[in-house]
Amino acid sequence: MSIYQEQEYNKRFDLKLWKKLFQYVKPHLKLIYILGVVSICVASIDVILPYMNKYSIDNFVMKGNVDGLIKFSIVYGILIVIQVINVWLFISVAGKVETKLTYDIRKAGYQRLQELSFSYYDHTPIGWMMARMTSDTRRLGEVISWGLIDLVWGITMMIGIAVVMFVLNWKLALITLSIIPVLVLISSHFQKKILKAYRKVRKTNSRITGAFNEGISGAKTTKTLVREKQNLNEFKELTNKMENSSVRAAIFSALFLPIVLTLSSIGTGLALWFGGNRVLLETISYGTLVLFLSYTSQFFEPVREMARVLAELQAAQASAERIMSMIQTEPEIYDSKDVIEKYGDVFNPRKENWPKLEGNVVFNNVSFSYKDGEKVLEDFNLDIKTGETVALVGETGSGKSTVVNLICRFYEPTKGKILIDGVDYKERSLGWLHSNLGYVLQSPHLFSGTIKDNIRYGNLKASEVDIIRAAKLVNANEFIMNLDNGYDSEVGEGGSKLSTGEKQLISFARAIVSNPSIIVLDEATSSIDTETEKMIQNAIENVLKGRTSFIIAHRLSTIVNADRILVMKKGKIIEHGNHKQLLKKKGYYYRLYTNQFKEEKEAQVLKMQNASKFKI
Repeated sequence: MSIYQEQEYNKRFDLKLWKKLFQYVKPHLKLIYILGVVSICVASIDVILPYMNKYSIDNFVMKGNVDGLIKFSIVYGILIVIQVINVWLFISVAGKVETKLTYDIRKAGYQRLQELSFSYYDHTPIGWMMARMTSDTRRLGEVISWGLIDLVWGITMMIGIAVVMFVLNWKLALITLSIIPVLVLISSHFQKKILKAYRKVRKTNSRITGAFNEGISGAKTTKTLVREKQNLNEFKELTNKMENSSVRAAIFSALFLPIVLTLSSIGTGLALWFGGNRVLLETISYGTLVLFLSYTSQFFEPVREMARVLAELQAAQASAERIMSMIQTEPEIYDSKDVIEKYGDVFNPRKENWPKLEGNVVFNNVSFSYKDGEKVLEDFNLDIKTGETVALVGETGSGKSTVVNLICRFYEPTKGKILIDGVDYKERSLGWLHSNLGYVLQSPHLFSGTIKDNIRYGNLKASEVDIIRAAKLVNANEFIMNLDNGYDSEVGEGGSKLSTGEKQLISFARAIVSNPSIIVLDEATSSIDTETEKMIQNAIENVLKGRTSFIIAHRLSTIVNADRILVMKKGKIIEHGNHKQLLKKKGYYYRLYTNQFKEEKEAQVLKMQNASKFKI
């Protein structure tokens, strides 16, 4: 399994990061304010109720007097009812905030994934992205909605209790709260340890998600190579790392909370010792002692809660770092502000300003290198006329796919210019180019849904007539109509209910349903049988008429009718011309074609011989 080296995060607590996350809170400030008010009300009543108990002890119990008890009971009952309503509001509003925040963060993350360039997907495993979009966003939603509100409740309650305690007896209050500085120091130490442990947990969790994804998507390969045991062992190593990091984080959290509880018990003991002496000396009332004991216990309850919330914030920061690193990743391929202002962006296109794409493509001294420094093209020049069909052939790594990817602006030249219809394509929008582009991959990918849905994916405004016309054009209509539900037949996940050839025909129809001006066929016939190849070959001749097209081909029989064939080697065009011209040269293309032709003939003879044996 490949190991993705993720960015390391070393900051103890990143306030700037949480400020950036606040942008997702802004749209829900009204709910946040309501939640804050409710939290303050809950905390206030939590402070008032023990004082009510003090009043009842000093005025009813100690004096043996019941005058005013009914009014007292009514007020007490009203406070309880208000508190019940407050708690209900607290839970319901916090739940809404959590759901909305999680939705907004996931939406922002998914939108950024749509904007990011191919290069991001080249070096970032799917599992990492899935972990950020699922568990990391969920944790952020939970902590921001519940954790921060718990902090508001805790701070309000602590301030309220401290104020009442100091008003009643400031000396006893100081003695009782004397352990707070110790608690702050211990909290600071443990927060650092907890954050470090949780960062490892989140990092390993992403790797586990990636392993899940690879294991499921590559299940067939695993079984054919009998790799089940090895895969399980590799997965065990990852889960063991996750377990160790999680246990370490849990140990620190488990140690932290008991220490807080111990310190709170010491505070209660101090209140009982010094407060009890003052009751005996009659310097404070019995009700005041009960109030201090109650407040001491209550005071450290929000302290414990805040300790828990701070621990969760430490864990959530590890998630925040990852999700924000993805959201803040800038696409390598993007439109300038001037282009966006005139032509719009992918999400808000201004199609009324889009010029018609004719299809003339020019490479003007183009050089291209990948991020790792690998140089693929250098001072590459090429002029393709509108409506011309250009085939690219050559060995693996010769630069064929790079040329096509540059034309499609999946990557951009590191030097030089690419002109479309005489204009540098950077002066036009990505949306304009991609809307005029039809791309058929070697391994077709279909989405869960019907055949009709998958073809319409290429043009969401396509009518049923447009869909059928596109299917007929690529010779897919016949096999579709032979299915039980025709165009409404389900294709299954990834097109699992169709053969490879059928999937390729559907992807071909999807590519042309938007009537693109430029068509790219990237090894589109290399993984299908000979019969389907003939069907697609016939379809290609129909579809490519009047369109600029680029064909990357392994099977040279599919490009014999191309207007121009470019033979590439190490980023250079070593031969060019049509099929007949290249055969006459008797160079690289001639040798490649004749060898392939011989192999195909030998395969046909062998097939016929095997068929005759079976007949006998």
